[in-house]
Amino acid sequence: MLNIHNLSISFGGEYLFEEIAFRLNAGDRVGLVGKNGAGKSTMLKILSKEQEPDSGQIAMDKDVKIGFLKQDIDFVLGRTVLEESYEAFTEIKKIERDIDKINAQLAERTDYESESYNQLITDLSDFTQQYEILGGYNYQGETERVLQGLGFLREDFDKLTDTFSGGWRMRIELAKLLLQNNDILLLDEPTNHLDIESIIWLENFLKNYAGVVVIVSHDKMFLDNVTNRTIEISLGRIYDYNKPYSKYLVLRKEIREQQLAAQKNQSKQIEQTEKLIEKFRAKATKASMAQSLIKKLDKVERIEVDEDDNAVMNISFPVSVQPGKVVIEAESVGKNYGEKEILKDIDLLVERGSKTAFVGQNGQGKSTLAKIIIDEISHTGHLKLGHNVQIGYFAQNQSEYLDGEITIHDTMINAANEKTRSKVRDMLGAFLFRGDDVEKKVKVLSGGERNRLALCKMLLEPFNVLVMDEPTNHLDIKSKNILKEALKNFEGTLILVSHDRDFLQGLTNTVYEFKNKQIKEYLGDIDYYLEQRRVDDLRDIEKKDKESKTVSDTKESAKQSYENQKKLKSLNNRLSNIESKINKIEKEIKEIDVELAINYDQTIAEPDFFDKYQAKKEELASLMDSWELIQEEIDALA
Repeated sequence: MLNIHNLSISFGGEYLFEEIAFRLNAGDRVGLVGKNGAGKSTMLKILSKEQEPDSGQIAMDKDVKIGFLKQDIDFVLGRTVLEESYEAFTEIKKIERDIDKINAQLAERTDYESESYNQLITDLSDFTQQYEILGGYNYQGETERVLQGLGFLREDFDKLTDTFSGGWRMRIELAKLLLQNNDILLLDEPTNHLDIESIIWLENFLKNYAGVVVIVSHDKMFLDNVTNRTIEISLGRIYDYNKPYSKYLVLRKEIREQQLAAQKNQSKQIEQTEKLIEKFRAKATKASMAQSLIKKLDKVERIEVDEDDNAVMNISFPVSVQPGKVVIEAESVGKNYGEKEILKDIDLLVERGSKTAFVGQNGQGKSTLAKIIIDEISHTGHLKLGHNVQIGYFAQNQSEYLDGEITIHDTMINAANEKTRSKVRDMLGAFLFRGDDVEKKVKVLSGGERNRLALCKMLLEPFNVLVMDEPTNHLDIKSKNILKEALKNFEGTLILVSHDRDFLQGLTNTVYEFKNKQIKEYLGDIDYYLEQRRVDDLRDIEKKDKESKTVSDTKESAKQSYENQKKLKSLNNRLSNIESKINKIEKEIKEIDVELAINYDQTIAEPDFFDKYQAKKEELASLMDSWELIQEEIDALA
């Protein structure tokens, strides 16, 4: 289906890969793996023809269609989720417009016997037949099925895409690709923004996909469940085996051990031959034998051992100061957005030195509680930090806060203080940014490299409590293992939000499961938690929850009528706008409260201060009432 022959590409005089070759065949589901910066995303860009190689050829069958899910996407504003998803069907949508034009003309004309009128009837018949062949009568239902599989609720369909986060927009882009029936799918980190339920659905979809799938992913379990072939890019070469990732690692290790053994035996034979040559050279009668041995030695093909890139990060998380015994104490903590309740009556006690995992489906409040702990968002109830607590926080999208227009070195220097500025070079080296690499602009870094830089930058601030939200996104598998060891050795307090069982295993000693606005404590590691839930894997929990949710969704969707959908579209758009206003005013009121606490006399001295302050609170109350009324209308239609 697609042939790659002697492909090479370099940056700054150094080859990412040189003269590599492989072939993609129908049914191949390839895991493209390697360290951050090895060239995986570049390879996808070359295969999609977004980027030209320095040399080499790519040959493919005629009319092959390629779909490419990139890490960075752009959206046209003003479209709903459904409207954006329907963009996958360009041919069908064009035919729809053509059919609408013809129907409009037929409705206006009365020259029923004319040749041009009969031609319109013929064209309508042709377009209708083509529309049916392309699946025009099925594409809307198929679109809804895929969107729901990727985690969207039916009430999300008519919301504008710009009201969703980047992760949810990435799901829309993935849905479009899956709907297009491409011959080759190129997926760059497709699971980064998915919860486990959606990952399970995507796994099943890709297993049954008829075309070629090439996946860049650092999710070991996802690769093992989906792929049947692994191509690793390492030190400019590729290693290609028809095995999923874990089996490939075992096989490659065995092959490398065989190569080492064979190379060792060959070295002994060469050494013995060289000794004979030196011995025979000294005797005139043996000179011809020496020459014969030299020629024989020249013809020996030296056995090479596959190179292994063993460069890894060197991370440690030093504790700043010793905090009190209790580092976080929460009582009756809750979080609402209007009437939408995320968390309710949460009680939490975190002691010094504990390592805690937050687990559960997306949307259950894990990240919300993490943000409450670091005082990023408002909440009800009481949350108190202990004596001497200094929190370090790594957000799920931490790398997005980096300025792409400045260099790696300047990123660190700008964040450093007098005490840490002299350590910047050493710190960058520990995170594998060495030599001239530190002068690269952040925007040219891969997702994993940006995450490494964000981790490095975080270490510039002192902390003794570390809150991390999905820190392994984009990190290659070796880097994930190094990070895990560093967190194991961290002598401070750790709170970790993650879906990754491999990463959590042996790392935490307490697990909190988030479900139905509540949390449930399990005093043990992730294996103990899974044992208590009587499942072998976090994914099995999601499957159970999905089964009950599917029954509920089926009942709900049966009630929806076409007229209700139109009204829901309008109501949901109004609801989204009100939620945005609520968040904005809550933030403004919080900022005013902080000013009052710091500079009370100066703040109240401003003209009409209390009138403005009261007006904001009244506006917030009014918006809350409006939110409730609209939500009641939506609930009535649902």
